[in-house]
Amino acid sequence: MVTGLGVTVGFHRLLTHGSFTARPWLRVALAIAGSMGFQGNVIDWVAVHRRHHAFTDRPGDPHSPYRYGTGLRGQLRGLAHAHLGWLFADDRTPAERYAPDLLADPAMVRVARAFPALCALSLALPFLAGWAITGTLYGTLTAFLWAGLIRVALLQHVTWSVNSLCHVIGSRPFKTRRHDRSTNLWPLALLSFGESWHNGHHSQPSCARHGLERGQLDPSAGVIRLFERLGWASDVHWPDYERIQRRRPDHPQQARVLGGD
Repeated sequence: MVTGLGVTVGFHRLLTHGSFTARPWLRVALAIAGSMGFQGNVIDWVAVHRRHHAFTDRPGDPHSPYRYGTGLRGQLRGLAHAHLGWLFADDRTPAERYAPDLLADPAMVRVARAFPALCALSLALPFLAGWAITGTLYGTLTAFLWAGLIRVALLQHVTWSVNSLCHVIGSRPFKTRRHDRSTNLWPLALLSFGESWHNGHHSQPSCARHGLERGQLDPSAGVIRLFERLGWASDVHWPDYERIQRRRPDHPQQARVLGGD
């Protein structure tokens, strides 16, 4: 939960989209927590995700599942690319273009440089906790396996599923840009801390809540709400009901646009 929320609340909603303003110490703490999730240093992560929004599902998107077309074979190949293959592609995203604000932030630069050490710490802590709790080699290795390696693998695949499945499977209740095929995929809502309400997110990228409809579980938004009540977060971009309604395809304003009026 700590590293997952570091990615969703810290890397994504705070640092990529500016969904709220955090106190400096909280900003650094979230960046550290996200870095311990093994998803790359904070500056590169933000740059890649901003590029994804700039070119969603068209040439330039680093992990679109539509890279190889919409046929069955191309779609399966695209899903593999969006889920994992893009990590091995020779397609660097320049932080100078997509994350100049973080490059100008000394605290974020230090956290980015500390990424290898934070990954080592992310695995060392479960190892040491297992030893402290059980005092046995079996307990130590069990903690390292489940709270270390398997925890990292689970978080990675959940995040990658948002990149892949949440652009192919699910519902699209809100209007997005022309090529954008982001979807809401409810089975992933809890595991992804609310990130799988991806269509809601792409319809309003700077909104602090991705689950825009009643009953849509969004733990990350709940954490941001807690930060706000504690006075640690301010200028939170909560959903605007009128704006949400305007993003629905059956809204009169959208109907006129879709109908060419």
